Amino acid sequence: MKVLIVLTSHDQLGDTGRTTGFWLEELAAPYYGLKEAGAELTLASPKGGRPPLDPKSNEPDSQTELTRRFENDPEALAALASTEVLSTVDAADFDAVFYPGGHGPLWDLAEDQHSISLIQDFLRAGKPTALVCHAPGVLRHVVDEDGTPVVKGKRVTGFTNSEEEGVGLTDVVPFLVEDELVALGGDYSKGADWGSYVLEDGVLITGQNPGSSAAAADLLVQALTRRS
Repeated sequence: MKVLIVLTSHDQLGDTGRTTGFWLEELAAPYYGLKEAGAELTLASPKGGRPPLDPKSNEPDSQTELTRRFENDPEALAALASTEVLSTVDAADFDAVFYPGGHGPLWDLAEDQHSISLIQDFLRAGKPTALVCHAPGVLRHVVDEDGTPVVKGKRVTGFTNSEEEGVGLTDVVPFLVEDELVALGGDYSKGADWGSYVLEDGVLITGQNPGSSAAAADLLVQALTRRS
């Protein structure tokens, strides 16, 4: 089975002068969960090459056994350093897709036409599509064949307003994931802040926060297993 992992290329945290990017745990957990299930992984990002890492995701308080493993894994680091350019990627070549979060995707992937079309292609082909933390926000312009928001009426989750408030970025981000999913008609629900909470509705899988990454990857593996 072939799985695509799509990462952000955006590194500026609004007008704060601080940097952002993808969240390491949200890459490391699915990377190993999928790899150990036998998946062949391809990493891609809008600009290709090495995506920006949110520096906070590699601070001691945010590190996990899997992030430390990733940081010391030459094969994983090589894959990260040479991501494919997203516009060259075709959903037909993959069985599923996983979108890690971090704040970066709210600026680039949420508005990237290649990303929007790619997700639509995966979902319309009935291929498992997983997004965690801020990444469910990239669904904001994804629509069904009739133009209806793809999340309308679907059970979804994503980074909560209270979690955003907890990291002090409510007034920095271009939009709040929870509010956006609700506004689009999603059947949004959430668990406790920072706890693992994942939902599956058809082939769409969403996770609430970094701690939900491993569980979201597990659901993706189960979905792929059912398809095989």
